[in-house]
Amino acid sequence: MARFLKLAATAVLFLLIAAGLAVTIIPRFLDRIYYRGPVSAHFDGQRFFNPDGEDTARVPSGGSRSGFFWRFLTGSDGRPPWPQNVAVTPSVPARRVAGDRMVATWIGHASVLVQTQGLNILTDPIWSENAGPLGFGPRRVMAPGIQFDDLPRIDLVLVSHNHYDHLDTSTLKRLWDRDRPLILTSLGNDSVIAQAGVSAKALDWGQRVSVRSGVEVIVTRNHHWGSRWFTDRNRALWSAFTVRLPGGNLFFAGDTGLGDGKWPREAASYGPVRLALLPIGAFRFAPGQLESGSHIGPPDAVRVFHRMAPERALPIHWGTFRLSYEARDTPPLMLSAILRCAGYDPSRFVSTRPGVPVDVPSVVQRQPGGSEARIDECLRTRAVRALH
Repeated sequence: MARFLKLAATAVLFLLIAAGLAVTIIPRFLDRIYYRGPVSAHFDGQRFFNPDGEDTARVPSGGSRSGFFWRFLTGSDGRPPWPQNVAVTPSVPARRVAGDRMVATWIGHASVLVQTQGLNILTDPIWSENAGPLGFGPRRVMAPGIQFDDLPRIDLVLVSHNHYDHLDTSTLKRLWDRDRPLILTSLGNDSVIAQAGVSAKALDWGQRVSVRSGVEVIVTRNHHWGSRWFTDRNRALWSAFTVRLPGGNLFFAGDTGLGDGKWPREAASYGPVRLALLPIGAFRFAPGQLESGSHIGPPDAVRVFHRMAPERALPIHWGTFRLSYEARDTPPLMLSAILRCAGYDPSRFVSTRPGVPVDVPSVVQRQPGGSEARIDECLRTRAVRALH
């Protein structure tokens, strides 16, 4: 009996030591240093931050972070059901689109193929079935609107940040092996991409790179955060992109909250925006909630649309992976209701089915119309409240 107790005490001591070591070692192991560089207005020498105020670290639904993730993972948070699968008819895009004509095809989530000036541009490409590490994470409910093998040769890839639903290393590896595109991202994410044997060029906010004569990409500010393993939070930068083009600029918002709301006009200062790719989903993390510090939902997306004044905006970041509490079709329905209520032309910011090519009209430098001041009033209307 004494021998058994001694063995049991030794086992307990071993477990306690192992637990202590795990608490000490595992977070350090999961942490990564993706970038080293000088301190700046949004980098403290260790981690990046939002210079317009940090509201992305708080638990979006209130309460504890562990409780939030447990309720989310177990589906015990009162979320409305999503379909298991959404029917998609994939399309086969043109190999090239020449001249000033611009064609945009939403593939799903934040992945969009934009074709113009003979260039094929792809944003945050993800063809994986799950958006998470090691094949786990939210499952795709909507197949890509273009099958990977039907993609034309890709010239330029824009990667906004390192969350798994935006930086998909397996897809980037397939693109790199097939096409060797120019992959542009923000500081530190090139380190993550390099782990897959893929080369990317990383830039800071405000920096730019020439793609060819008359075409350049500017990395621009947005309002978000980055992480692959929780403990590596904000070791790499997040960003939006402005692609300056002869026929009018392309703006890709990436993944963003509203923050101080000044970044849309900052991006528009580089020239008229012909097409803006703006997220509208993953904005509700508690019943009735309409915003998150990390994401813009339909109300803030309309504010961005007003301040940027693009010729056309395409809603992205909805309906592909379930990342939050709202029903799958709430984001486009709410967007349409707010646009109409506030007096905007809804045809300039309308959702499309994945795989459907959209011809983007030329820039005529007209204002979007409508009243930003009426957006809050519109949130109280019956049509919008029904979607809360």
